[in-house]
Amino acid sequence: MKKLLKWFFGLLLLVVALAVILLLSRDAIFRVIAENRIRAQTGMDAEIGKFHVGLLEPVVTIKDFKLYNPPDFGGTPFLNIPEIHVEYDRDALKKNQIHLTLVRFNLGELDIVKNEAGQTNLFALGVTLPTKEAQGGKELAEFKRRTGLDFQGIDVLNVSVGSAKFIDLSNPRNDREQKIGIDNLVMKNVKTPADLAGLVVLVALRSGDFFTDVLGSDLKLK
Repeated sequence: MKKLLKWFFGLLLLVVALAVILLLSRDAIFRVIAENRIRAQTGMDAEIGKFHVGLLEPVVTIKDFKLYNPPDFGGTPFLNIPEIHVEYDRDALKKNQIHLTLVRFNLGELDIVKNEAGQTNLFALGVTLPTKEAQGGKELAEFKRRTGLDFQGIDVLNVSVGSAKFIDLSNPRNDREQKIGIDNLVMKNVKTPADLAGLVVLVALRSGDFFTDVLGSDLKLK
């Protein structure tokens, strides 16, 4: 449970960092720069379909964001995120802080891949930073390194999760798909991994034994 909490929190911070990069750039050419920066930080190719930065309103919207596995995990999509919508506090931004009043995050599909060496991409890749700190200290320090901003939290987080797939490159007979079907789950005052407990519990309930079966001992590592 703790490891999944940290994974989701790390993913959330990655998404917020992406929005911040696009917010500060405000230029379509920086979409390529953002994709390259994500590639450098995670080791995975990224693709941004469209994005919009509000000129009069403090809003950033990203459409059709995809993160791809590296070659040793098949090169297939890892994350498919149809929408990321962020509303932020302008006054906090002037103080080098990022305070988000609303984040709407739609994780359409998560593809868990086990490579021929027996590693799973969920924890082997650099999307998240699983640590022993219960309050996400290392994740927040990494966020500041990436963006130059102090993360002050999210007032309202609205999350949807579609489905998850498991792909076993060494034995395709083990492949399976699990519908999760979470629509518009609302959480408030999200600042640490522990604040996402409701999401992780609901994902576990909706997915049954899926994550336990496909991740096995990886899920139990601290």
